[in-house]
Amino acid sequence: MAPLVIFGASRGVGLELARLARHGGRPVVALVRDGSPHSELDAAGVTVVTGDVLDPQAVSVACAAAGGPFDLVSTVGGRTADGRFTDEWGNIAAVDAAAAGPCRRLVLVTSMGCGEMAPFRSERAIAAFGAAVDAKTRAEDHMRRAFPRGTAIRPGGLRSEPATGRGILSADPEIHGFIHRADVAELVLRALDDAATEGRFLAAVDADQARSVHPVEPFPLKPRA
Repeated sequence: MAPLVIFGASRGVGLELARLARHGGRPVVALVRDGSPHSELDAAGVTVVTGDVLDPQAVSVACAAAGGPFDLVSTVGGRTADGRFTDEWGNIAAVDAAAAGPCRRLVLVTSMGCGEMAPFRSERAIAAFGAAVDAKTRAEDHMRRAFPRGTAIRPGGLRSEPATGRGILSADPEIHGFIHRADVAELVLRALDDAATEGRFLAAVDADQARSVHPVEPFPLKPRA
């Protein structure tokens, strides 16, 4: 298994992903912002590199810590002290790190509503998350240009309950719904090991909570080994 480098592993989907990958015996390197807690990562056997995703030196150190070809996943979001969206610039930093190599696979965990899904956002979603989602879209657009083999996984509304095992990916731009963070992590690991997801931009939802004007048809991921 190629080592997995994660940007944004101190909480949320990134933390769930680190735990799951380590449970499967995969080496994991996490770039964690100075001051962010990482005791859970330490306990899981994750190699923690402290630094900011917007610092090219910190990014280089984290990627080098993999010791060779690696897979890279970015789940970063939020805003910097000067108001920039990490959703955009942090994910762009991840794309540039992948393009610099030696990166085998890249997954950006962005958001439902990005890209071609934008016309189907509700007014409520635009008011609450529109600017952040637009920032993630700009990062996705950069990936299309700089690392076209990359994959974007766009979760719906995120919940923190235990995994249901019912998470699916979908190419339907009009799909919406909820998904648990642990199920997103599972889908990310499966996508990394499935070449059919290269260059794809896919929503992630719980099959039992998915809604669309179209029949819900899961993207045919191969089963996890």
